[in-house]
Amino acid sequence: MTVSEQVEALVGLLRERSGRVTTARRAIVAALVGAGGHVTAEELTTVVRAAHPDVAPSTVYRCLEALEEIGAVEHVHLGHGPAVYHLAGHAPHQHLVCESCHVVVEVPGILFTALARRVRAEFGFTLQPGHFAVGGLCRTCAPPPA
Repeated sequence: MTVSEQVEALVGLLRERSGRVTTARRAIVAALVGAGGHVTAEELTTVVRAAHPDVAPSTVYRCLEALEEIGAVEHVHLGHGPAVYHLAGHAPHQHLVCESCHVVVEVPGILFTALARRVRAEFGFTLQPGHFAVGGLCRTCAPPPA
């Protein structure tokens, strides 16, 4: 699917599920699709305001919230910085973040399935691991194995 087709599909979904689509919302969706990955609301605001200076940061946040409510966008916390957003719809994945160089590695969500089952069985707690990143050290920053 082309970028233009992705934008139109998301705009159509927004229109169908949450009402009208404004010029600002269309610009936000286009910036999000154009980002091609993880992006903060602040980064989106910068991109959108370059073409539409009247779009307020609060409008970007409200649009991201609406996109998240309809399942088109997901957000994740990759550490101590702001939340990042990405388009939903691809395979479930988890994020690993190096605490030294800050590289983000996406791993299949299934990797945490056994842990989620064990936590549920032992503690009665249901994990939602996709919302937060797991910190550690990447292979470049980690000390060599002993």
